[in-house]
Amino acid sequence: MSPVRTAARVLLAAVLLVAGVAHFAIAAEFLGQVPTFLPLREEIVLVSGVVELVLGAALLLPAGRHDDRRAVLGVVVAVFFVAVFPGNVWQAVDGSPSFGLDTATARVVRLLFQPLLVVWALWCTGGWEWLHRAAGRLRPHP
Repeated sequence: MSPVRTAARVLLAAVLLVAGVAHFAIAAEFLGQVPTFLPLREEIVLVSGVVELVLGAALLLPAGRHDDRRAVLGVVVAVFFVAVFPGNVWQAVDGSPSFGLDTATARVVRLLFQPLLVVWALWCTGGWEWLHRAAGRLRPHP
């Protein structure tokens, strides 16, 4: 893994760890991204914070030389970012001003950053390459 990818992975880990802690420190801000029709909204915020802490910490673990654990982790992180995206959409639709996103434009622009997080997670962990190899193994060979 190149030094640039390593730095990007460590930075992504830091982002996840800070966000995970924030789920506990300023939980009310995160409620704006949890649809009001869902039960246990506060618990959803706390559980997603725990997931972010676990994923962030896992990104800092050393990878084995010949295994795909880090790449698979990158795919898991990307899937997590996809899974929480509906909450960002809810915030835009509902008009919640959480995190200082107090205009419709700001909330919609926020939506554009989620795909970047997915790409970041896949790129800095080797997840792209792992997915490509996995897809090749699934293709029937003549």
